[in-house]
Amino acid sequence: MKTIEELRKTPNLMILQTSDDGGHGRMIFGKLDASVIWSTGAGWDHISISPFKRHYIPSWDDMCRLKDMFFYPEETVLQYHPAQSQYVNQLGNCLHLWRPQNYEIPLPPPILVGMQRNMSQSEFENAIKDAYEHPYALTSGMLLKGCGSK
Repeated sequence: MKTIEELRKTPNLMILQTSDDGGHGRMIFGKLDASVIWSTGAGWDHISISPFKRHYIPSWDDMCRLKDMFFYPEETVLQYHPAQSQYVNQLGNCLHLWRPQNYEIPLPPPILVGMQRNMSQSEFENAIKDAYEHPYALTSGMLLKGCGSK
């Protein structure tokens, strides 16, 4: 997650308040005008966005802008859909991005999402075969080095 110094230089983000582990601000992109809250405590980086227009729910593009605003390009973040018994919904149009600080997030092999441009048929077939043989090949280990490992 970006530092507060980097966030202060971010266009379209008005920082209204900061604390030791996060802050609160306002994000404006085109028609989207929203409250944002970020925190870095308890082993998680967390961002929430709540548009001021209560009927508006942030789009995929809005969430990508939010991710780009607060995280570095090669950081992976999640938008969780938990078990129903774990639901917490205090504001219907508020969405969240999460990133564990001490663990690498496993990703599906990209070929399971789609075929890359200019990929040959044989490259495609090899990528599919590899995805089934090594489903977590993109992770180097779930616990990040230097983060609680002994």
